[in-house]
Amino acid sequence: MKEHADIQILIDGCAANNRKAQELLYRQYYSFAMVVAQRYSRDDLDAADILSQAFVKVFKSIKSFDPSKGSFKSWLKRIVINEGLDHIKGRSKFGEEIELEMETAAAPNVDNAAIAQLSAKELMTMIQKLPPATHAVFIMYAVEGYNHREIAEELKISEGTSKWHLSEARKFLQNEIMNKY
Repeated sequence: MKEHADIQILIDGCAANNRKAQELLYRQYYSFAMVVAQRYSRDDLDAADILSQAFVKVFKSIKSFDPSKGSFKSWLKRIVINEGLDHIKGRSKFGEEIELEMETAAAPNVDNAAIAQLSAKELMTMIQKLPPATHAVFIMYAVEGYNHREIAEELKISEGTSKWHLSEARKFLQNEIMNKY
């Protein structure tokens, strides 16, 4: 309960434009927010850009944070995800609606021994190689837990296109893992 009170004090300080409160809030949530930002970036520089823009938005809109609707951490995560998606959209052609038919494909089959040798950092490096739209769909589906309808709404694509991107991501990652091991 004390942690909640401390967070509220920082939030109130940030709402009053108190630079020290902003610094303390940033420091307290930096690691958490950076992990989220890295999911939507190609490298650490991209992640830092996403994080910087996200915290600017946090500080500009912190007065709109409503603790009765959820935790500050969840609110911050949503802002970082939105900034990450904006970042991905900025480097790709998301505006083009492409209707793709989903091919019936076998589920990716990767040897368990190969997966056991794979570190989280290696996997993240492989994910970062995905084309922007495929990267966004994969992260939203596999990491954030969105369903295809939610992804389609968020990215303004069809559900079929979302499914196609997920399938492409799985094929790409399967090939990357098998080629590495």
